[in-house]
Amino acid sequence: MSYADSNVLARSAVAVPLLHLGLIRATGEEAGSFLHKLLSNDVAGLAGDAVQWTSFNTAQGRMLANFLLWRDGSGLCLAASADLLPSLLKKLSFYILRAKVKFSFTEQERVLIGLAGEKAGEHLSCAALPVPEADMRQAVSAGRCTVRLNEGLFVLDLPVDEAPAAFDSLRQAGVTAGGTASWQLAAIRAGLPLVTAATQEAFVAQMLNFEIIGGVSFTKGCYPGQEIIARTQHLGKPKRRMFRIGLLSSAPIAGIPAGTALYGSALEPRDGQAVGTIVNFAPLPEGGEALAVIRTECVSTGGEIRVGAPDGPCAQVLGLPYGK
Repeated sequence: MSYADSNVLARSAVAVPLLHLGLIRATGEEAGSFLHKLLSNDVAGLAGDAVQWTSFNTAQGRMLANFLLWRDGSGLCLAASADLLPSLLKKLSFYILRAKVKFSFTEQERVLIGLAGEKAGEHLSCAALPVPEADMRQAVSAGRCTVRLNEGLFVLDLPVDEAPAAFDSLRQAGVTAGGTASWQLAAIRAGLPLVTAATQEAFVAQMLNFEIIGGVSFTKGCYPGQEIIARTQHLGKPKRRMFRIGLLSSAPIAGIPAGTALYGSALEPRDGQAVGTIVNFAPLPEGGEALAVIRTECVSTGGEIRVGAPDGPCAQVLGLPYGK
């Protein structure tokens, strides 16, 4: 098992092949208007260099997937969990009918590389790769696209035949090659969730703080699940929210799968009912960190939160870079 390297993230940067993500490209003259009617965010109003979080939901407001979305010439790129892509393509295609839009995988043409760490932007410049000037913006040069999530998280969207050279350039600029765990740790600390097959249809947008990170438009009009998401927003604080948690251990903790249940002693559920769910987990040499959706009542009481079973490993609620 590979572990996240928090030390390298703090002092430099890590380059990671984003094998856990996949890319769908939407093309056709109605691609933008089609996705605008289907997803939770304002695709029609997306500026040419802008990037947005968005989601595809059931009629009950439950997330089928969340996407990072950006424009790519005449088309649109949607990055999501790789284990969802085949089913997503079928579901999206189901809505096409007569719309002039086509969806395709880009795995034979494009590669995604993640760059995470305090000096990620500096290393991009040294490697002569495009650097966006602001968060949730993209920069393109000679077919190479860089998406900036925040000052320490970037996604490179590169032609397949140029990816090895770009990776070598980053290494020569001082970047450390890393595994998926390091990227996941950086995303967890930024409070950026990823819906996977294990958590599909488990969460409404607000449970994943999606309206806080800009993944929901409340003015764009109708889309599948819009009524439930809007109602949740107007009713006030949801009963479940996403938190960042840490698991301390003197020994490595085996990978904790998404969808693993959490239990809380403060509420003492007599029937053993879970009070939360793991969304994403990053292993560390001693313990690990995760994003988890937990009953807010359980967190506010300050009671114990345990992972996997009522007597499982104890977890501590940590901070997120935004308020709730």
